[in-house]
Amino acid sequence: MDNPARRTKHERRVPLPAGIVPLLTQRAIETYYGVSTWQITQWLKAGMPEEPFAGQGRRYDLAKCQAWHEANATDGRNWSTAAA
Repeated sequence: MDNPARRTKHERRVPLPAGIVPLLTQRAIETYYGVSTWQITQWLKAGMPEEPFAGQGRRYDLAKCQAWHEANATDGRNWSTAAA
């Protein structure tokens, strides 16, 4: 019989239920867009969406951030596809 405790971390992975989207950390969103903390702060001041989070740090929904960037692109650079 298969013992779940003996499975590797990779074998224990399960897909997220429908409708649940993982939130990115501040560092992850900086890495995704290839920008600094300062730039993220400027985007937040300009209205980039930030998700409520009970823990420490900020969290971001990537789809909402991409939509915000597309709607607010003023310099001709499409940040939503910069790291793609």
